[in-house]
Amino acid sequence: MAKFVIAGKANCPYYAKAELLADYLQKNLPDFRIFKITQHPDVWEEWLEDICEKNKWDHSTSPIIWRELLDRGGKGLLLGGYNEFLEHAQLYYGVTSSMTTDLMMLIAKENLEAHIEEEVEKKNLKDLITPLQVWIASASNTACYHIIPILISGEVFGMHREISLTLFDREQMESYLESLVVEIEDLASPILRSVSLCTNTEDAFLRAQVIVILDDSTDEEVYTLESCLRSRVPLCRLYGYLMEKNAHESVKVIVGGKTFVNLKTALLMQYAPNIAHNIIAVALGVEGQAKATVARKMKTTSASIKDVIIWGNISGNNYVDLRKAKVYDYDSAIKGPPGYCHSVLNLIFDSEWVTKEFVMRLRNLSSTGKEFGGILAAHSIATTLKYWYHGSPPGEIVSLGIMSEGQFGIPEGVVFSMPVKFENGTWVVLTDLEGVSLSKQIINWLTDDLIQEKRVAFGELITFQPVKEVPERKDSIHSNMGSAEEKEPAVSDDSEGKTGDQQ
Repeated sequence: MAKFVIAGKANCPYYAKAELLADYLQKNLPDFRIFKITQHPDVWEEWLEDICEKNKWDHSTSPIIWRELLDRGGKGLLLGGYNEFLEHAQLYYGVTSSMTTDLMMLIAKENLEAHIEEEVEKKNLKDLITPLQVWIASASNTACYHIIPILISGEVFGMHREISLTLFDREQMESYLESLVVEIEDLASPILRSVSLCTNTEDAFLRAQVIVILDDSTDEEVYTLESCLRSRVPLCRLYGYLMEKNAHESVKVIVGGKTFVNLKTALLMQYAPNIAHNIIAVALGVEGQAKATVARKMKTTSASIKDVIIWGNISGNNYVDLRKAKVYDYDSAIKGPPGYCHSVLNLIFDSEWVTKEFVMRLRNLSSTGKEFGGILAAHSIATTLKYWYHGSPPGEIVSLGIMSEGQFGIPEGVVFSMPVKFENGTWVVLTDLEGVSLSKQIINWLTDDLIQEKRVAFGELITFQPVKEVPERKDSIHSNMGSAEEKEPAVSDDSEGKTGDQQ
């Protein structure tokens, strides 16, 4: 039995010619067998050098062809390149090759494409075999208890993607985490490969591919807003260092909670610059509150409300923008086919409610933390992660806290909630939305607190001075503006009572 190995660059025309000749020999000779190896052009030279060093061969071109002699107890016998293989085929088998140059080039191109496809498929299979490393920081937080069943249900990462879950918190919480680990194991999730806990800071985020940051708790008593802000710096500095040191280079970091979400995100970006592009803040919780408030007013379900935009500080001053908001499956005089929708502002005729009561209700929810407990926080984080991995619903607007690059006139370097869509494992800011813009006055009002928070946190300001004056707006959204796209957003001001829920 003659067994030959043909190896070469995936785009090498002489490899293609040798491959075709070998295929012919194998098809027509009962005792002739071939084994093919292709390498991407970028790694070919390194691979060739390694194989030659291992076997004490001297060869520097593509392809390299040798005969296996393992059945005789010896190592491979180097034949050479294409010319030597052609001479061998002519001498021993009376066969030659008449392949044209054009055909050689065509097959070489096809070989490269096939090689790339095969590598992608191998990577996908490897990802399915290797569990996704998911870490939850501040795992004693109530939201963690609610997010775990969603993460291991297969809804977020997919039913065919196993995950390895690690719960991270302070050493004082070890007993609680041990109980939580046992409870998670009792769920017997088919996609949960393992669950463990970590209280050793130096081991935090080891090989992490997904990190969920929840509101941290502390044993230290904090009495002022300023001390709360300053307490975030050392923790985010530590987390940033550990992420850069221990986590996977493509780690996805998602910051949730209801306290200083924008600030924590900005600090993590500053202290983990190499992964800053993969750190985001969850705004879907505030978006969910706004949708539910509108739905109660319209006597429909909150799931029927789409395209509500949250601008600004997720856990502070923000604008809830209804200019693009739509309601689906609404019981009104006008009916349409499946998927038909109405503009929310065109159906709410009570402008007093939109400009005052709606704003006040959202302000109260934000400042007191009511209705933003563990369930909503967990669902918001899980949904954002799901969109990140699989894309957001086509045509739907999603609110997300990201670092501004000057979009919509927002100053650069500020973590700001704005409209996006998720696709292909990342997000795209929807800067092309018609009729959606913010005045300079509103932008200044929204960014002032964000800038102050960071300055106070770093000790550049002694006291935090919340902006009390809300930008002027028209008394009636439905004045002479016929289009919902031209109507103004609603304001949620969380400048008061902010220290009431810092722990």
